[in-house]
Amino acid sequence: MALRFKPVDSVFYELFSESAKRLVEGAGLLAEMLGDGCDREDVARRMRDAEHDSDETTHEIVRRVNSTFVTPFDREDIYSLASQLDDCMDFMEEAVDLTLLYEVDRLPSELGQSVDIIQRCADLTAESMPKLKGMKDLEAYWIEINRLENAGDKYYRRTVAKLFSGQYDALEVLKLKDIVDSLEHAIDAFEKVANIIEQIHVKES
Repeated sequence: MALRFKPVDSVFYELFSESAKRLVEGAGLLAEMLGDGCDREDVARRMRDAEHDSDETTHEIVRRVNSTFVTPFDREDIYSLASQLDDCMDFMEEAVDLTLLYEVDRLPSELGQSVDIIQRCADLTAESMPKLKGMKDLEAYWIEINRLENAGDKYYRRTVAKLFSGQYDALEVLKLKDIVDSLEHAIDAFEKVANIIEQIHVKES
């Protein structure tokens, strides 16, 4: 049997956990932006800062991969996981930015359900990321993320149907559809993170 030597350094696990914690922050800001009575300029500024911090963590992971001789698991999987975590934040930031730029006054109530799913996905991802080190107790995580993504698809279809029901004028529909799509992409990105973790788990177990 071939021996596999893994580094004792836990920096990759720490960086992935840090990246996932930033997603919880981003999901909270997204919920704040799509809620009532917030200072949208302030929320958008804080979201840009959070997205910048997320980018820095992603860049640090890539730098570590490029400068480390032995990595805890396949380099391509590290790149993929780091990139996909970053995509989760990017889509949340996009939804916040569009809400500000489009000056949307009336948001469909169904958006709250999508945001709830995003927040739950972020929480689960942050809770599960430290478990990568031991590769244990992760199956419930990707199963639940998959369930949440399916629920997100349902809410997405219903929200789009409402947009085209005649309750909104054409310009509102165009604006809101972009925001709804960003939320859907964020949920899909969280599922892709879970899929990558499942693949890593299969390889490493």
